[in-house]
Amino acid sequence: MKTPFVTKAQLEEIAAKYPTPFHLYDEKGMRANARGLNQAFAWNRSFREYFAVKATPTPAILKVLKSEGCGVDCSSLTELMLAEKCGFQGHEIMFTSNNTLAEEFQLAHRLGAIINLDDITHVDFLEQSIGCIPETVFCRYNPGGVFTLGESKEGFQVMDTPGEAKYGMTRAQLTEAFRALKGKGARHFGLHAFLASNTISNEYYPELAGILFRLAVELQEETGCQIRYINLSGGIGIPYLPEQEPIDIAAVGEGVRRKYEEILVPAGMGDVELCSELGRYMMGPYGCLVTRAIHEKHIYKEYIGVDACAADLMRPAVYGAYHHITVMGKEDAPCDHTYDVTGALCENCDKFAVDRPLPAIETGDLLVIHDTGAHGHCMGYNYNGKLRSAELLLKEDGGVEMIRRAETPEDYFATVVW
Repeated sequence: MKTPFVTKAQLEEIAAKYPTPFHLYDEKGMRANARGLNQAFAWNRSFREYFAVKATPTPAILKVLKSEGCGVDCSSLTELMLAEKCGFQGHEIMFTSNNTLAEEFQLAHRLGAIINLDDITHVDFLEQSIGCIPETVFCRYNPGGVFTLGESKEGFQVMDTPGEAKYGMTRAQLTEAFRALKGKGARHFGLHAFLASNTISNEYYPELAGILFRLAVELQEETGCQIRYINLSGGIGIPYLPEQEPIDIAAVGEGVRRKYEEILVPAGMGDVELCSELGRYMMGPYGCLVTRAIHEKHIYKEYIGVDACAADLMRPAVYGAYHHITVMGKEDAPCDHTYDVTGALCENCDKFAVDRPLPAIETGDLLVIHDTGAHGHCMGYNYNGKLRSAELLLKEDGGVEMIRRAETPEDYFATVVW
């Protein structure tokens, strides 16, 4: 059973001031989580989490994470601008390129960000774009094929298909890219790879670390490049289903440490600095979408209509993703009704739940849709002229602050040329 980080009484008070729907974030939870991650990797000097801005690109959230020692991982011009406005600078910013525009490389360079190259052709393109090659540069690796751990200790498969992904360089391209970058003036090199998404196995990060650590040793021997950094990327997931267990981040950190001492230290590379670029793990459980039941419909199925829609949270509609739902005030009531919980878009996929056992829901009930703190509000859109909802921060002292107002019709029409 999932328990909301906010009570029904709190939500009724909040909703009296800020109409539903809205996204609500838990400052206390996100801070504790960031501290847990940093503690798990404290054995590695200069470890830094580069929060994946794409997951929750909200200034107030970025500033909270910055105060906990996090940097930011950016992948677009606007994300770089957002990072700058939030006070991030220099190597507090990682720019991971992907089909990159010249002006994006130029801004990343002006900010002093670490640039992570996605493709071998970007070596020359980067030099053409900014007039030089930075002293510090990363390259992204794609091993191809299928990545699997087999059955994990937790009893489930961990598998993904990097060979189908558009990201990264082949093994041979990495060697070529490192040699070319070194010849153009780069001095300090980093490696990066992303092999699986939303894993909830404690074994994934240590396994990925082992792959990257062995690769780093090989590349340093082959090219003579000093590999100073390894970016373990993202992929650590969260338990969307109530029966799933969360990652034990301390065990993950310890597993990576053992790989580090087994592979890098004997190779004379015990000074390599590690970093991560987590998004979902950092913020997913610390946000929820709060919505109110406004209609019920009884035809071939039982429907509950709410005032939120896929414009507020698209993952269930687009991916069929599961997000747990709590009917506030009925946490202990039997789930003896089966509902589709729907929004108002003119698309039948606009459903937060399909055939979901829930307590009896009445018009006016508040529903909490869990785990929307990452890839939630930011993936919203304006189909059917729907307007994206507000974002609120539940502060450590129990107060509530609006950190992004709800969109208005004026916002919707602002870019129209009549």
